[in-house]
Amino acid sequence: MLIVGESINSSRKEINSAVGERDAAFIKELAQKQVDAGAHYLDVNCGTKVFNEPETMVWLVETILEQVQIPLCIDSPNPKAIAAALPLLKNCQPMINSITAEKKRFQDILPLVLEYRTKIVALCMDDSGMPETSSDRLKVAEGLVKELTAAGVKHDDIYLDPLVKPVSTSDKAGIEVLETIRSIKQMFPEVHLICGLSNVSYGLPNRQILNQTFMIQTMTMGMDSYILDVLDRKMMGFIFASQALLGEDEFCMNYLMAHRNGLYD
Repeated sequence: MLIVGESINSSRKEINSAVGERDAAFIKELAQKQVDAGAHYLDVNCGTKVFNEPETMVWLVETILEQVQIPLCIDSPNPKAIAAALPLLKNCQPMINSITAEKKRFQDILPLVLEYRTKIVALCMDDSGMPETSSDRLKVAEGLVKELTAAGVKHDDIYLDPLVKPVSTSDKAGIEVLETIRSIKQMFPEVHLICGLSNVSYGLPNRQILNQTFMIQTMTMGMDSYILDVLDRKMMGFIFASQALLGEDEFCMNYLMAHRNGLYD
Protein backbone atom coordinates (compact mmCIF):
# COMPACT_ATOMS: atom_id res chain seq x y z
CA MET A 1 0.00 0.00 0.00
CA LEU A 2 1.36 3.38 -1.04
CA ILE A 3 -0.17 6.48 0.53
CA VAL A 4 0.37 9.94 -0.98
CA GLY A 5 -0.45 12.86 1.30
CA GLU A 6 -2.58 15.34 -0.62
CA SER A 7 -2.51 18.41 1.61
CA ILE A 8 0.18 20.61 -0.02
CA ASN A 9 -2.04 21.88 -2.80
CA SER A 10 -2.45 25.57 -3.55
CA SER A 11 -6.09 25.06 -4.52
CA ARG A 12 -6.67 25.04 -0.76
CA LYS A 13 -7.09 28.52 0.65
CA GLU A 14 -4.60 28.22 3.51
CA ILE A 15 -1.97 26.62 1.28
CA ASN A 16 -2.45 29.25 -1.40
CA SER A 17 -1.86 31.98 1.17
CA ALA A 18 1.21 30.26 2.63
CA VAL A 19 2.72 29.76 -0.81
CA GLY A 20 1.97 33.32 -1.86
CA GLU A 21 3.58 34.69 1.29
CA ARG A 22 6.47 32.20 1.10
CA ASP A 23 5.61 31.00 4.59
CA ALA A 24 8.19 28.23 4.82
CA ALA A 25 7.40 27.41 8.44
CA PHE A 26 3.77 26.61 7.60
CA ILE A 27 4.72 24.36 4.68
CA LYS A 28 7.38 22.55 6.71
CA GLU A 29 4.99 21.92 9.58
CA LEU A 30 2.36 20.51 7.22
CA ALA A 31 4.92 18.29 5.51
CA GLN A 32 6.10 16.92 8.87
CA LYS A 33 2.56 16.27 10.08
CA GLN A 34 1.79 14.23 6.97
CA VAL A 35 4.95 12.17 7.32
CA ASP A 36 4.20 11.55 10.99
CA ALA A 37 0.67 10.45 10.03
CA GLY A 38 1.97 7.77 7.67
CA ALA A 39 2.41 9.30 4.21
CA HIS A 40 4.92 7.52 1.98
CA TYR A 41 4.94 10.30 -0.62
CA LEU A 42 3.85 13.94 -0.45
CA ASP A 43 1.91 15.41 -3.34
CA VAL A 44 3.13 18.91 -4.27
CA ASN A 45 0.76 21.02 -6.32
CA CYS A 46 0.91 24.77 -6.94
CA GLY A 47 -1.16 24.79 -10.08
CA THR A 48 -3.06 27.94 -9.11
CA LYS A 49 0.18 29.92 -9.47
CA VAL A 50 -0.14 29.92 -13.24
CA PHE A 51 2.10 32.93 -13.87
CA ASN A 52 5.14 31.61 -11.99
CA GLU A 53 4.40 27.94 -11.38
CA PRO A 54 7.89 26.53 -12.16
CA GLU A 55 9.54 29.01 -9.79
CA THR A 56 6.93 28.37 -7.12
CA MET A 57 7.25 24.60 -7.49
CA VAL A 58 11.01 24.83 -6.96
CA TRP A 59 10.50 26.89 -3.79
CA LEU A 60 7.95 24.41 -2.46
CA VAL A 61 10.11 21.37 -3.15
CA GLU A 62 13.22 22.94 -1.62
CA THR A 63 11.23 24.02 1.43
CA ILE A 64 9.75 20.56 1.98
CA LEU A 65 13.13 18.84 1.59
CA GLU A 66 14.63 21.09 4.24
CA GLN A 67 12.19 19.50 6.68
CA VAL A 68 11.63 15.90 5.58
CA GLN A 69 13.47 13.41 3.40
CA ILE A 70 10.55 11.64 1.75
CA PRO A 71 9.75 10.97 -1.91
CA LEU A 72 7.61 13.65 -3.54
CA CYS A 73 4.84 13.41 -6.10
CA ILE A 74 5.16 16.38 -8.45
CA ASP A 75 1.62 17.26 -9.45
CA SER A 76 1.07 19.75 -12.25
CA PRO A 77 -0.63 20.22 -15.61
CA ASN A 78 2.46 22.20 -16.64
CA PRO A 79 5.39 20.08 -17.89
CA LYS A 80 7.76 22.99 -17.24
CA ALA A 81 6.89 22.99 -13.55
CA ILE A 82 7.49 19.24 -13.35
CA ALA A 83 10.79 19.57 -15.22
CA ALA A 84 11.93 22.32 -12.85
CA ALA A 85 11.28 20.18 -9.76
CA LEU A 86 12.66 16.78 -10.75
CA PRO A 87 16.39 17.65 -10.69
CA LEU A 88 16.00 18.56 -7.00
CA LEU A 89 14.82 15.06 -6.07
CA LYS A 90 18.08 13.13 -5.94
CA ASN A 91 17.76 10.85 -2.91
CA CYS A 92 14.41 9.16 -3.53
CA GLN A 93 12.47 7.97 -6.57
CA PRO A 94 10.01 10.74 -7.43
CA MET A 95 6.52 10.34 -8.80
CA ILE A 96 4.89 12.43 -11.54
CA ASN A 97 1.20 13.22 -11.43
CA SER A 98 0.34 12.73 -14.21
CA ILE A 99 0.41 11.41 -17.76
CA THR A 100 -2.59 10.59 -19.94
CA ALA A 101 -3.21 8.96 -23.31
CA GLU A 102 -3.77 12.41 -24.76
CA LYS A 103 -1.13 12.65 -27.50
CA LYS A 104 0.47 15.97 -26.48
CA ARG A 105 0.44 15.23 -22.75
CA PHE A 106 1.99 11.82 -23.35
CA GLN A 107 4.72 13.28 -25.54
CA ASP A 108 5.48 16.04 -23.04
CA ILE A 109 5.66 13.85 -19.92
CA LEU A 110 7.18 10.57 -21.12
CA PRO A 111 10.71 12.00 -21.61
CA LEU A 112 10.68 13.24 -17.99
CA VAL A 113 9.57 9.82 -16.72
CA LEU A 114 12.41 8.15 -18.61
CA GLU A 115 15.12 10.69 -17.79
CA TYR A 116 14.45 10.73 -14.05
CA ARG A 117 13.20 7.11 -13.74
CA THR A 118 10.08 8.21 -11.91
CA LYS A 119 6.95 6.48 -10.85
CA ILE A 120 4.08 7.75 -12.98
CA VAL A 121 0.39 8.31 -12.30
CA ALA A 122 -1.39 7.46 -15.56
CA LEU A 123 -4.93 8.81 -15.91
CA CYS A 124 -7.34 6.67 -17.89
CA MET A 125 -8.31 9.39 -20.35
CA ASP A 126 -7.40 10.22 -23.93
CA ASP A 127 -8.09 12.90 -26.53
CA SER A 128 -11.77 11.98 -26.59
CA GLY A 129 -12.10 13.06 -22.94
CA MET A 130 -12.97 11.28 -19.70
CA PRO A 131 -14.49 7.84 -20.32
CA GLU A 132 -17.86 7.03 -18.83
CA THR A 133 -17.85 3.24 -18.66
CA SER A 134 -15.46 0.70 -17.21
CA SER A 135 -14.90 -0.84 -20.66
CA ASP A 136 -13.87 2.53 -22.07
CA ARG A 137 -11.50 3.09 -19.14
CA LEU A 138 -10.00 -0.36 -19.64
CA LYS A 139 -9.26 0.35 -23.31
CA VAL A 140 -7.38 3.51 -22.36
CA ALA A 141 -5.54 1.73 -19.55
CA GLU A 142 -4.47 -1.04 -21.91
CA GLY A 143 -3.09 1.50 -24.37
CA LEU A 144 -1.23 3.41 -21.67
CA VAL A 145 0.42 0.31 -20.22
CA LYS A 146 1.40 -0.89 -23.69
CA GLU A 147 2.99 2.43 -24.68
CA LEU A 148 4.70 3.07 -21.35
CA THR A 149 6.24 -0.37 -21.10
CA ALA A 150 7.31 -0.28 -24.76
CA ALA A 151 9.21 2.92 -23.91
CA GLY A 152 10.97 1.19 -21.03
CA VAL A 153 8.82 2.03 -18.01
CA LYS A 154 8.55 -0.87 -15.55
CA HIS A 155 5.13 -2.24 -14.65
CA ASP A 156 5.92 -1.61 -10.99
CA ASP A 157 6.37 2.12 -11.66
CA ILE A 158 2.96 2.57 -13.34
CA TYR A 159 0.03 3.77 -11.22
CA LEU A 160 -3.17 3.73 -13.22
CA ASP A 161 -5.87 6.16 -12.08
CA PRO A 162 -9.37 4.98 -13.13
CA LEU A 163 -10.73 8.53 -12.71
CA VAL A 164 -13.21 8.80 -9.87
CA LYS A 165 -16.27 10.91 -10.67
CA PRO A 166 -18.94 12.21 -8.27
CA VAL A 167 -21.83 9.90 -7.57
CA SER A 168 -23.88 13.09 -7.22
CA THR A 169 -23.75 13.47 -11.01
CA SER A 170 -24.11 9.80 -11.97
CA ASP A 171 -25.41 6.98 -9.81
CA LYS A 172 -23.16 4.56 -11.75
CA ALA A 173 -19.96 6.55 -11.19
CA GLY A 174 -18.84 4.47 -8.23
CA ILE A 175 -19.57 1.03 -9.66
CA GLU A 176 -17.86 1.89 -12.96
CA VAL A 177 -14.64 2.63 -11.08
CA LEU A 178 -14.91 -0.56 -9.03
CA GLU A 179 -15.37 -2.65 -12.17
CA THR A 180 -12.42 -0.87 -13.79
CA ILE A 181 -10.15 -1.69 -10.85
CA ARG A 182 -11.11 -5.36 -10.93
CA SER A 183 -10.55 -5.59 -14.70
CA ILE A 184 -7.18 -3.84 -14.62
CA LYS A 185 -5.95 -6.10 -11.82
CA GLN A 186 -6.92 -9.16 -13.85
CA MET A 187 -5.24 -7.86 -17.02
CA PHE A 188 -2.15 -6.24 -15.46
CA PRO A 189 -1.48 -7.78 -12.02
CA GLU A 190 1.94 -6.08 -11.73
CA VAL A 191 0.61 -2.58 -12.39
CA HIS A 192 -0.57 -0.44 -9.47
CA LEU A 193 -3.83 1.45 -9.10
CA ILE A 194 -4.19 4.86 -7.49
CA CYS A 195 -6.91 7.46 -7.13
CA GLY A 196 -7.99 10.60 -5.37
CA LEU A 197 -10.93 9.47 -3.28
CA SER A 198 -12.56 12.81 -2.56
CA ASN A 199 -14.04 13.27 -6.05
CA VAL A 200 -16.60 10.55 -5.36
CA SER A 201 -18.37 12.63 -2.70
CA TYR A 202 -18.32 16.04 -4.43
CA GLY A 203 -21.56 17.95 -4.00
CA LEU A 204 -22.92 15.74 -1.21
CA PRO A 205 -23.12 16.11 2.59
CA ASN A 206 -21.11 13.94 4.99
CA ARG A 207 -18.31 13.64 2.46
CA GLN A 208 -15.89 11.92 4.84
CA ILE A 209 -18.27 8.99 5.29
CA LEU A 210 -18.58 8.49 1.54
CA ASN A 211 -14.83 8.81 1.02
CA GLN A 212 -14.05 6.31 3.78
CA THR A 213 -16.61 3.80 2.51
CA PHE A 214 -15.39 4.09 -1.06
CA MET A 215 -11.83 3.54 0.06
CA ILE A 216 -12.83 0.21 1.62
CA GLN A 217 -14.75 -0.80 -1.52
CA THR A 218 -11.88 0.07 -3.87
CA MET A 219 -9.31 -1.69 -1.70
CA THR A 220 -11.43 -4.84 -1.81
CA MET A 221 -11.33 -4.68 -5.61
CA GLY A 222 -7.55 -4.33 -5.71
CA MET A 223 -6.70 -0.64 -5.31
CA ASP A 224 -3.27 -0.51 -3.68
CA SER A 225 -2.44 3.23 -3.59
CA TYR A 226 -4.27 6.41 -2.65
CA ILE A 227 -3.86 10.16 -2.78
CA LEU A 228 -5.68 11.26 0.34
CA ASP A 229 -5.72 13.34 3.50
CA VAL A 230 -3.46 11.39 5.84
CA LEU A 231 -4.48 13.73 8.67
CA ASP A 232 -7.95 12.15 8.55
CA ARG A 233 -7.43 9.69 11.42
CA LYS A 234 -10.57 7.68 10.66
CA MET A 235 -9.50 7.20 7.05
CA MET A 236 -6.06 5.99 8.09
CA GLY A 237 -7.64 3.72 10.67
CA PHE A 238 -9.85 2.13 8.03
CA ILE A 239 -6.83 1.60 5.78
CA PHE A 240 -4.95 -0.40 8.43
CA ALA A 241 -8.09 -2.34 9.37
CA SER A 242 -8.87 -3.15 5.74
CA GLN A 243 -5.33 -4.35 5.08
CA ALA A 244 -5.57 -6.70 8.06
CA LEU A 245 -8.93 -8.10 6.93
CA LEU A 246 -7.77 -8.55 3.33
CA GLY A 247 -4.69 -10.52 4.34
CA GLU A 248 -2.30 -7.72 3.37
CA ASP A 249 -0.88 -7.16 6.86
CA GLU A 250 1.17 -10.13 8.07
CA PHE A 251 0.22 -11.05 11.64
CA CYS A 252 -1.78 -7.76 11.70
CA MET A 253 1.43 -5.95 12.64
CA ASN A 254 0.52 -2.61 11.03
CA TYR A 255 -2.93 -2.72 12.60
CA LEU A 256 -1.48 -3.48 16.02
CA MET A 257 1.07 -0.70 15.65
CA ALA A 258 -1.70 1.76 14.77
CA HIS A 259 -3.63 0.60 17.82
CA ARG A 260 -0.62 1.05 20.10
CA ASN A 261 -0.03 4.51 18.67
CA GLY A 262 -3.56 5.54 19.67
CA LEU A 263 -5.02 5.83 16.18
CA TYR A 264 -8.29 4.22 17.29
CA ASP A 265 -8.68 6.17 20.56
